[in-house]
Amino acid sequence: MKNAKTTLSLFLALSTLLAACGQSSTPPAASGEKAAADKEEAPVEISVMVHFLQQQPMAEDNAVKQAIEKATNSKLKIQWVSSNNYNDKLNVTLASGDLPDLTYIGDPFVSVFRNLAAQGAFWEVGPYIKDYPNLANGISKTAWDLTKMQDGKNYVIPRPRPSEADSFFILRKDWLDKVGLKVPTTTDELYQVMKAFTEKDPDGNGKADTIGFAANTDAGNTASPYGVLGHIDSIFTGVNGKYKWENNQMTHTALLPESRKALEFAVKANQEKLIPADFASLKGTQIRDMFDGGKAGIIIEKAGTMKEHFDKLKSIDPNFKESDFYPVTNINGYNPKGPGFAGALAISKKVPEEKMKRILKVLDTWMKPEIFAYNTYGLEGVHHTVKDGQKVLNTEKMLADSVADLNQILYVADPYASSTKPAFPKEVNELYAKIQDERAKTSVADITVGLYSPTLQKAGPDLEKKIADLKTKIILGREPITAWDDLVAKLKTDADLQKISQELTEAYKKRIGQ
Repeated sequence: MKNAKTTLSLFLALSTLLAACGQSSTPPAASGEKAAADKEEAPVEISVMVHFLQQQPMAEDNAVKQAIEKATNSKLKIQWVSSNNYNDKLNVTLASGDLPDLTYIGDPFVSVFRNLAAQGAFWEVGPYIKDYPNLANGISKTAWDLTKMQDGKNYVIPRPRPSEADSFFILRKDWLDKVGLKVPTTTDELYQVMKAFTEKDPDGNGKADTIGFAANTDAGNTASPYGVLGHIDSIFTGVNGKYKWENNQMTHTALLPESRKALEFAVKANQEKLIPADFASLKGTQIRDMFDGGKAGIIIEKAGTMKEHFDKLKSIDPNFKESDFYPVTNINGYNPKGPGFAGALAISKKVPEEKMKRILKVLDTWMKPEIFAYNTYGLEGVHHTVKDGQKVLNTEKMLADSVADLNQILYVADPYASSTKPAFPKEVNELYAKIQDERAKTSVADITVGLYSPTLQKAGPDLEKKIADLKTKIILGREPITAWDDLVAKLKTDADLQKISQELTEAYKKRIGQ
């Protein structure tokens, strides 16, 4: 250490002497030494608040955390908060103004975060991201677009998730082959498949005990409005969500003529018993049980959930193959795209700009495959071994050290995670990947995610309940289809809906820079 200090003193003295002698250019040796000095930059200390999902939080001296710190030249001071009460803790922290450098925000669109971002409490990171290629390219454009605030700016770094292969129609290919039909691509073809699955004894047991589509209206089971049956709306309207951007404004899908056609489709499906008679009261677990029990041929799911269904289906039909859990590519040229994120990270504006840039650099470096591998596999010889070139996890040790909770801070999304899994047979992975690539050409995101409309927050829930309740009554035959026409006529002049449309239009224009 003494020799190092002496060398540094001599170097500084020499630099001063050269400057005094009027040297106007940096000597080559000094450039090299400057690069070395930059390389030896002290680790940046970053305070972090984030939730944990395991039974206990990761220890401060966790070896995996230390390996990541070394690789990213950082020192992470992590405040782990149980996911059970994280939102309460977050609200208290946000209200206090005593923010850590980096904060996990589960929902970046709650009013308290929106207001603080608007007041300048967090860094607008959008202008800087282009300098960090892993953040810019490893997080989908969809996620960056959908996390912009009402002023059209990015105050968070999205925690990425796959945006493609969102929940859509999955059908039993073995039943499809049995009834002699092809994978549907239009609503007419979908109807024919639903009808055949109901009436042509696809399970071959000689009984009329199957239905076409395990559908319900419980919105708690799906991101689609009006529950699983909401996907029927979407394949007619081509809209993911409740509002369509057309003629330079946001229009509620209920006002579209295609919504009436979707309703007519659902009425017919119910009348012909192609969906469960008690669809209006079924929960998500019940429709999954119906499909897993071999009583329904179509369900709304992600291809990546196949393992959750396979063993149950195989126990009922020993001939059932993984590839019989078959994802539909498009219906009427439509399939849904997910938002591409789950939660986000925000950097406190109390952090100086240079440190903010270093935090971005740490996250960007952490996203490199060889470093993010720590999140997935831990340390070799401790959390995994290598056999025949493949990493074999010690799951018990991974859980004991809460390694997976690092994903709550930083995550790199496998673009095929919603479709393929390492445990799937190779040919199934290839099939699902091929279908996902085709879906990506036409997938549609819900462009209203994160758009701010105070009237929507106040009046939206009652409005949607009124629409959903009438749809259910019409499908059940308790109201005539003309009741829908009456409702649409009223909605066209509804003051709240007009205000919502106006506010969403203005918010969307800001987002896209109009």
